[in-house]
Amino acid sequence: MLQRKGARKGTDIPEDVLQLLQQGQLQTVNLTEWLAVDHAVLLQHALDDFGLQRSCDVFLSELNHLKEKKIMKILPAIAQAWLNLFEQQTYEERTLIFSAMASHLSDSIRCWAAYIVGIDPRLSVEQKLTGIRPFAADPHFGVREISWMAVRGSIAMQLLESLALLNDWVRDQDANIRRFAIELTRPQGVWAKHIPELKEQPELALPLLEAVQSDPVKYVQDSVGNWLNDASKTNPEWVLRVCDAWLKTSNTKETRRIVTRAKRSLMKKQ
Repeated sequence: MLQRKGARKGTDIPEDVLQLLQQGQLQTVNLTEWLAVDHAVLLQHALDDFGLQRSCDVFLSELNHLKEKKIMKILPAIAQAWLNLFEQQTYEERTLIFSAMASHLSDSIRCWAAYIVGIDPRLSVEQKLTGIRPFAADPHFGVREISWMAVRGSIAMQLLESLALLNDWVRDQDANIRRFAIELTRPQGVWAKHIPELKEQPELALPLLEAVQSDPVKYVQDSVGNWLNDASKTNPEWVLRVCDAWLKTSNTKETRRIVTRAKRSLMKKQ
């Protein structure tokens, strides 16, 4: 079961796999499984495991207020419910629970923990980036995606400070950390709100992009290419200038691959 490839359709997920996923006893292996998890059911199991059965109403109240039951609405709602509960606990109690969530076997529960960091109003941008780093480096694809989505709103509101803080991230030895910094700041992104300042002034993030213009890892290359492709929709001439400059100063196969990906929307218009 641990080596399964994962179903292509939600209806094809074996019942025993789905049950274990929603009990927090198994990780998802693809997007189909990740989207199939019923977080309300998983939450009930998690509260039982943490000895917090009496707090179920706090979470049900937050979830029942949702107008949309989409995953990107559910995750922050659950995170907010946890923050509400933490306010009623001692520092030691909430630290113990958060640590258990952050290291949990279930990738979905680790996603909750990442969102808790992202929406905690008490944390500065620097503190949020420090707190989100383990999730940005998580071995699971879903946790890595949620990590940048969780802090994107805060980064967008304090963009210049955030870009400066991310300078070290794009030079990290961990490809997941480098990729996080790029994906986090994409002008348009995926499943996330746009960052107007970067749509209008993509050059603000150029120092980050230049640090990975010839990254050896395709996972990072794809993110850089996607970043520039985003920018090409509002600043096509700037993207073309950047691509031409990179090919002159760093004409490697890695840079060429990034440039090809960066120009794909522009090529379709020709």
